[in-house]
Amino acid sequence: MRCDLHVHSRHSGPLDAPLLRHLGTESCSDPEAVYAAAKGRGMDLVTLTDHDTIEGALRLAGRPDTFLSEELTAWVGGREVHLGVLDLEERHHAPLQARARDGEALFAYLAEQRLPVVLNHPFSSLTGPREPSDITWSMRHVTHVETRNGMMPSRLNALANRLSSAHGRPGVGGSDAHAPESVARAWTEVPGVRDRTEFLAGLRAGACLARGTSGSYARLTRDVATIVACGIAQTSIAALAGDRAWRLAALAALCPLLPMLPLVVAAERLRECAFGAWLARRLWGGAGPLRPGLGRWVSEA
Repeated sequence: MRCDLHVHSRHSGPLDAPLLRHLGTESCSDPEAVYAAAKGRGMDLVTLTDHDTIEGALRLAGRPDTFLSEELTAWVGGREVHLGVLDLEERHHAPLQARARDGEALFAYLAEQRLPVVLNHPFSSLTGPREPSDITWSMRHVTHVETRNGMMPSRLNALANRLSSAHGRPGVGGSDAHAPESVARAWTEVPGVRDRTEFLAGLRAGACLARGTSGSYARLTRDVATIVACGIAQTSIAALAGDRAWRLAALAALCPLLPMLPLVVAAERLRECAFGAWLARRLWGGAGPLRPGLGRWVSEA
């Protein structure tokens, strides 16, 4: 059975990218649209991992082929990491949020509740500054590592796979989709199971495989453009209705910069690659699979 274990809906919160703030939410996907896209691309089970909320996942709750999850923003050593907390119950959400800034208390609670917890995109720069000690400390507590992220370049996923193997943690896959077109481009497979209960038991036992494709520059650019277009439409409608008119002024100032969006995405891609290379060297003392250089990273991505 297959499930995309990292996917977002419009409940994931406001867009927080440079130059694009105030243009709506981080994802334009309705939970029902995510569900339809996942099922249409061969997923047997569906979950949502919105940022620090289960509102979207609750929209799908009660179906035999869904379960609750969220992507928790947590702090380790005073720095941010993203954790995919899977197969939780509604009662777990508030305690998780209350412990998010206390790593020891958070992981103790996760272990006590036997919740699968995934270290998502460990070599990404999007969560801000990070030290190697944050990774090694987290690896002592997480149950899984995201080794196939559908938005990350293949070389960052290769580093995550190396990290997973080094610490004996099973790898999982997820699309990290913020637009419907990218849902289920990466996923997790548990072979030989027949229903949700068996899938989740296999996941907890580590009998899982990360499948699908890594991210590409084209996919990321398309999704960012989709999110920005959705945000512009929402902002314009709200402003014309007399609500949040100041956003329309911000939009008018931003519009001349929109043709530069592919360059903004390319710059972000380069920053991701540089950060991954730096963190890998700090962790293992060498670049390992990064030898071809940043230019080839981007062209391959």
